[in-house]
Amino acid sequence: MSDPTDNTSQIGSPCVRNCCLDANDVCVGCGRSLAEILAWHNASVEDKTRILAESQRRKQALAKTRHS
Repeated sequence: MSDPTDNTSQIGSPCVRNCCLDANDVCVGCGRSLAEILAWHNASVEDKTRILAESQRRKQALAKTRHS
């Protein structure tokens, strides 16, 4: 049974099951770094929110370089 006071599970993983790390150890599927992927399970809601923002920034930057 899950703990209703456990705030770490309120944010779902951004994993899109397209796992492949680039030369910088960043997943091309979700945009998270390897360290962020490994830390995700135990991360606080605040940390997960920060990770999501960073991963979105990385994905947007990658998309721009692909279309340039």
